[in-house]
Amino acid sequence: MTENGSPLLTVNNIEVIYDHVILVLKGVSLEVSEGGVVALLGANGAGKSTTLKAISNLLGAERGDVTKGNIEYRGERIDKLTPSDLVKKGVVQVMEGRHCFEHLTVEENLLTGAYTRTDGASAINQSLEKVYHYFPGLKERRTSQAGYTSGGEQQMTAVGRALMANPTMILLDEPSMGLAPQLVEEIFEIVDALNKNEGVSFLLAEQNTMVALKHADFGYILENGRVVMEGDAKSLAENEDVKEFYLGLSSGARKSFRDVKHYRRRKRWLA
Repeated sequence: MTENGSPLLTVNNIEVIYDHVILVLKGVSLEVSEGGVVALLGANGAGKSTTLKAISNLLGAERGDVTKGNIEYRGERIDKLTPSDLVKKGVVQVMEGRHCFEHLTVEENLLTGAYTRTDGASAINQSLEKVYHYFPGLKERRTSQAGYTSGGEQQMTAVGRALMANPTMILLDEPSMGLAPQLVEEIFEIVDALNKNEGVSFLLAEQNTMVALKHADFGYILENGRVVMEGDAKSLAENEDVKEFYLGLSSGARKSFRDVKHYRRRKRWLA
């Protein structure tokens, strides 16, 4: 658990099954504290995106279902809410692959993020200016069709659209995917700023372990639908197992594939 404050989000031992048969998550538990930035790490197919969709109640669209456990936000169960009700409570997901409305302008895309709000046009305009403050490049492209903007601009549009909902928590799925390293760093610096200046908590699903641990304060590592390791970001980044298998670094001689298979099955990795 993070140390920034009281639990904001709690995932309690959830199991997720697709099509009534395929077990994808097996007893996953995690916490995000108020004001925390938590990284959910693991290789492709480990269950990171499924975990985020379970929290944001988007599994139904993919014939998935949380069959065991529960999910709480501010101490209240949310696993039976509709996605739009969850957005009203302040939990917003930025999907993997950005998913902008290509035929709409950048600004029209941003404004779609405010569809659940009832606090009036003036407040929404203030939020729009806040987005442009954090993403000045979007202000320059505000009248451009989103489909004709770069991958980095589309990712910024997706994050900005989430910000328009006035969230207290953003679930951010693979923000670095397909982006150049400089743009990835820029996105994560904005995450830092939103966390520090606006008090937005983040749960980040990322394959780029090095970048994620640099900007998070706590992390969970998923493998085959289970949490196999957790800890504060600094200790995870310095852990030899994490360095070898997720950062591609090793302090010793390179192991053979057979040694690696044995190494990965060691009891302390699964403890």
